[in-house]
Amino acid sequence: LLTTMYKLVNLQFLLLSLIQSTETFSPVAWNGPFSNGAPLFSSSASGSNVDTGILSVSLEKPLGLILEEVTEGAANGVFVKELADSGSAYASEYKDELVGLKLARVMEEDVTLLTFDNVMEKIINAPSPLTIDFEIKQDSTESIEPQYQVGTEVTIRVIQEGQEMDIQAKVGDNLRQTLLDNNVEVYRGLKKKLGNCGGAGQCTFCAVDFVESEGWEPRSEYEDNKIGKKGPNVRLSCLNNIQGPATIRMQ
Repeated sequence: LLTTMYKLVNLQFLLLSLIQSTETFSPVAWNGPFSNGAPLFSSSASGSNVDTGILSVSLEKPLGLILEEVTEGAANGVFVKELADSGSAYASEYKDELVGLKLARVMEEDVTLLTFDNVMEKIINAPSPLTIDFEIKQDSTESIEPQYQVGTEVTIRVIQEGQEMDIQAKVGDNLRQTLLDNNVEVYRGLKKKLGNCGGAGQCTFCAVDFVESEGWEPRSEYEDNKIGKKGPNVRLSCLNNIQGPATIRMQ
């Protein structure tokens, strides 16, 4: 609790300290992943160079980036949890691309293995505008057609306490919500019932073990960092939409 309060105080200091100037944006062309031929952005007249797997963005303060640790209590960098609508990042039409991305560099300094507080310190001490590089997962050049189209009915077999039940679900539906709607006890025990994050991908209490699956893509890098120690086949049900039939074991 004290650690959480300390982080919130530091975050308030960060947001207050960044309220210094207004935002102006101009598009910067980039044909890399996620661009679809459209321009990405930087602030003012300065350009934005994009390396392989990196989105480099120059922003005026206040940034409006709400950051969270990649791994709680560890020096493993931070990612963008959400954007404050008063910041320059939110002013871009590409604001949705930033949410979920891990910070790679701040003003050319590597921050991937820094603590939450150290990353914040570098952002606070940086001039305005400042350049932040974000890590981007690279897609293959050819788009892969999903094995099961959205809306396709599939079976999710749930194993809990030695008992099995089959749930008829649709591709595209959120896995956690589907389990809850079918009266599966996602949060077992008082700690999980009272302390869960409500599907925000933070508490890890909704983790499930995939015994078998068909048509599912590999889990996200965020999940690798958040729940990697739980096993290679564990996923956060709140962060996964159903992609095909599967057999899962409740934890």
